[in-house]
Amino acid sequence: MTTNATIPQTLAVPPTTGGAAVTMKALVYLGDGKKGYEDRPKPRISAPTDAIVKITKTTICGTDLHILKGDMPGVEPGRILGHEGVGVIDEVGSGVTAFERGDRVVISCVTADGTCVYCRKLMFSHCVNGGWILGNTIDGTQAEFVRIPYADTSLYPILDGEDEEPLVMCSDILPTGFECGVLNGQVTPGSTVAIVGSGPVGLAALLTAQFYSPAEIIMIDLDDKRLAVATSFGATHVINSRDGNAVEAVLKITGKDGVDTAIEAVGIPATFELCGQLVGPGGHIANIGVHGKPVSLHLEQLWDRNISITTRLVDTVSTPMLLKLVRAHKIDPKRLITHHFKLLNIIDAYDAFADAAKSGALKVLIEA
Repeated sequence: MTTNATIPQTLAVPPTTGGAAVTMKALVYLGDGKKGYEDRPKPRISAPTDAIVKITKTTICGTDLHILKGDMPGVEPGRILGHEGVGVIDEVGSGVTAFERGDRVVISCVTADGTCVYCRKLMFSHCVNGGWILGNTIDGTQAEFVRIPYADTSLYPILDGEDEEPLVMCSDILPTGFECGVLNGQVTPGSTVAIVGSGPVGLAALLTAQFYSPAEIIMIDLDDKRLAVATSFGATHVINSRDGNAVEAVLKITGKDGVDTAIEAVGIPATFELCGQLVGPGGHIANIGVHGKPVSLHLEQLWDRNISITTRLVDTVSTPMLLKLVRAHKIDPKRLITHHFKLLNIIDAYDAFADAAKSGALKVLIEA
């Protein structure tokens, strides 16, 4: 993910109670692949449009693992990670009109001021004053409390009695799979789709691709357990690519035509190049994965095939619609959750998420 944001994170010591600084627990990036569960100052309101949210549930994203691997050198050591979650409003600035203390809310992974040139284009990910800043340029959601700039346009209300767990998936992963994969890939009724990567974001693309009734949805991965989950989620075909025969298998399924849409949902050179081999003439390659290394673009093979290649950082413009579909029980993103942890065990949650082949983890839910 990238951002144009320059919003500073408030580092001042918060108000004191009984002479002691008010602190909270948080997962902190320490640089060089290191992380720690530490005491940090509770965030404070620093602008009238801010809200302080007490986190009730959060999760870990593959992007957090990319940060720990050094793929995003712009994230400074000392940063609280995380950009997904739900919680309760603890405090609001004087300029916040849509929410008040005690409201339950979904936190958008993308912060939007709602007025800049990019927000007016519905490109919230490139908001001049926001974008992907949580857990990136300001402290994030893997903590007891988080400061949310531009709260009115960066939070969504939770209805009374509503289950929070599926709504955590609406912070990032569901709109990411839908916008970056399905919409950018122009999935249509009767089309053929290959999704390379049966991890959480690939499965989110699988779930939301079914809105458009494609004839075939082919999931490709190295992990048979994840492919079994993909089958249960509605994939028409699954292919384990460990033997190197994924292209041959896809061409057999499609009558040698290749797929109409190839969605890259891993973020490594090999999977992007595989998408170029799977897509048919006039097709679309939709990249979702976060790439930390250069990728070869084989134009010598693609230049004459009328191929469209798209990249995108999730804008979360689809979040209101997705929330309606979750509430109407048309889609159940809670199925993506495989593990539950308490915030005090978040290091264990990271271990399980990072070693998914052993743990079987998809999304891990962390309760504060």
